[in-house]
Amino acid sequence: MDPIELLVIEDDEIVARTIERSLRGHEFHVTVANSGVQGLQAARRRPPALVLLDVIMPGMDGYAVCREMRADPLLTEVPIIFLTAKSKDEDKITGFRAGADDYLTKPFNVDELLLRVRAVLRRTHQVAPLAPDLGPLLTVGEYTLDTRTFKVATPRGEIQLTPVQYDLLYHLMSHPGQIFSPMRLLQEVWDYPSDAGSPDLVRVHIKNLRERIERDPHTPTFIRTVAGHGYTVAAG
Repeated sequence: MDPIELLVIEDDEIVARTIERSLRGHEFHVTVANSGVQGLQAARRRPPALVLLDVIMPGMDGYAVCREMRADPLLTEVPIIFLTAKSKDEDKITGFRAGADDYLTKPFNVDELLLRVRAVLRRTHQVAPLAPDLGPLLTVGEYTLDTRTFKVATPRGEIQLTPVQYDLLYHLMSHPGQIFSPMRLLQEVWDYPSDAGSPDLVRVHIKNLRERIERDPHTPTFIRTVAGHGYTVAAG
């Protein structure tokens, strides 16, 4: 079996080589680019299976690289994990809005990095099943999710979702009225083991998704929070 191609975009050469050594030998071939521009050039020459992306880089920062990739038809479906020292909630929200699939902060644990990479690859390389008896369109209330195009029709218009937004919304809409805890969503949407991942990852994605699809993101009526339990999509 050919190795899985990963691209690391990181301006700190020591960190980049640490990442490369951590992943090399785990069925991966790792290419390193030391700037955002070099990273985009490398990705366009040979689209990788996944990109590990720093944020703070001279010239084009990681957020800009992520947005460029999501706007490029050749790279729009390539999963992206931010690996950065920027750890505030607003940094994570910016990353997810740019189109990231996951966000891991430095200093990182090698085992967790490997787990996150494998989980994202498993999830993004699977085709989501169609909802039973509903064909390619999944409708709950005023929202219709098209499983062929990754678009959702909302009261605010049609929205193109990123892969991770689609996976999360698809899972919730497939089980209207059912309450999912953050840890359960990490297992069932992100494919993490029960002892891995942070509920903050789910919280930030829920917030981002609400900002895109809810009439009033500050008073959500579709993706609801059940205090002390988790999240649910309103069944009606």
